[in-house]
Amino acid sequence: MKLLLAIGAGSFIGGVLRYLLSNLIHTKSLTHFPVGTLTVNIIGCFIIGVIFGFTEKANLNQEWRLFLATGIVGGFTTFSAFSIETIAMLRDGQFWGGAAYVMASVVLGLFATLIGVLLIKIF
Repeated sequence: MKLLLAIGAGSFIGGVLRYLLSNLIHTKSLTHFPVGTLTVNIIGCFIIGVIFGFTEKANLNQEWRLFLATGIVGGFTTFSAFSIETIAMLRDGQFWGGAAYVMASVVLGLFATLIGVLLIKIF
């Protein structure tokens, strides 16, 4: 039960942070491209890389790993929103925009995760 509460509390924090940041970016954006969701996903990939690297380096206990990675980052990242936004772009005939969104999310997400892992290994 303690682990479920840690994950649930983290998910609440991550979900609220996702909503606030994505909304802020979306309202400042001059495009219909889902830049808020893209930004949140890239930041989430970086943070999960940092947590993964830190977990290996500092031998973080299971409760903290689950709270941070599964809870906060899991609640923060928005892959399901990414999926539905991509489908909507394709449905609306925005094939190049949809393809660019998928490529940017995957390539930049993987790069951000790698940078997060390497950053922790360096320090």
